[in-house]
Amino acid sequence: MSKKYHLFEVYGIELEYMLVFGKNFKAAPIVDKLLLKKAGKITSDIENGEIAWSNELVAHVVELKTNGPTSNLNDLSELFHKNILEINTLLKPLESYLLPTAAHPLLNPLKDTELWKHSYSEVYELYNRIFNCKGHGWSNVQSTHINLPFFDDKEFEKLHAAIRIILPLIPGLCASSPILEGKNTGFKDARLEYYKTNQKEIPELTGLVIPERVFSKVDYYATIFEPIKKAIKPYDTENILDHHFLNSRGAIARFDRNAIEIRLVDVQECPKADMAICVLIIEVLKLLVGKKLAALQQQKKWPKEELLDILNPVIKDAENYVIPNLDYLNLFQVNEAISVKALWKHLYDLAKENIHESHYETLESILNEGTLATRILKAVAEDYSEENIKKVYINLTECLQENKLFLP
Repeated sequence: MSKKYHLFEVYGIELEYMLVFGKNFKAAPIVDKLLLKKAGKITSDIENGEIAWSNELVAHVVELKTNGPTSNLNDLSELFHKNILEINTLLKPLESYLLPTAAHPLLNPLKDTELWKHSYSEVYELYNRIFNCKGHGWSNVQSTHINLPFFDDKEFEKLHAAIRIILPLIPGLCASSPILEGKNTGFKDARLEYYKTNQKEIPELTGLVIPERVFSKVDYYATIFEPIKKAIKPYDTENILDHHFLNSRGAIARFDRNAIEIRLVDVQECPKADMAICVLIIEVLKLLVGKKLAALQQQKKWPKEELLDILNPVIKDAENYVIPNLDYLNLFQVNEAISVKALWKHLYDLAKENIHESHYETLESILNEGTLATRILKAVAEDYSEENIKKVYINLTECLQENKLFLP
């Protein structure tokens, strides 16, 4: 983002999907073959009009993203879906297809993980040496990233304050990873449960997931980037890792492109659901930034530890967790303990007039029927046989193909 944009002027959205083989439903480490079929050569990035495709750390995950900043969120569901259809068509002769949701329910990460072997692979190799990237927290974590611009320190302060406040609520809207290795993990958002500790070897990288209370570039460098650089030095002897790349908090400031990237969103069953969720999160952030809910000073005063105390049970119970912290709820003009589901309904009511009507039905279904994790567990109905889990997830791949919600 070399050009600087003002708050909410443009957006960047990224969606990650796993490739699986049709015959055995195992992860298909063939993203290089997919990109080769499309580009005619091995490459790590393809620009396909308004959407770009790229590889990830592991060889079975492809990322679709807006090709540069866009101001129109309402067309993205269609655009992403068109690219998904094209990818599935290219994958057909390779006997594979895209799998939605944030986690493959049967993947054995120790057996089924191959790292990307082409460009940039030296970075991935180093990561693997430090962290051993074969666990679920590395090879089974498909997310949606929301990139939001800020123009200067003043805008950064408002945006970072608002994002920190909303982070604990995000899994209560979009958790989609309840099952790992054929078992109910007990966490609606198992992806985030792993996310918290997958870099435990160097705790400075993820911190407490909720970023520190820093509201200027200088402060951010001193509080977050400097400790990261210091901690990585003994491992990164060749100096190939960038502090922007290493910062793994739930929202990261990218001063190289004047944006903050939110990383706590689990990818859904289809772009229609992803985009509706992104739009709702963005509209609530606009209310916070515009001081329509709580004053900036109130938003800024929350320590990361107290926000993490709210995030943790939401990772576990998603929309069903009842938030007891009235000081926190006051930020959203609520003055009694309510569930995360009820809080999102309240926020949707406040933001609805600014949301395009094309998202209403999707958001109302999610708010009424529950997160995708809840709907998956309902569909599995306590039968954790491999056959039944596959049946439910194959149904989810059809939702992706048709761009429709999963309603068991």
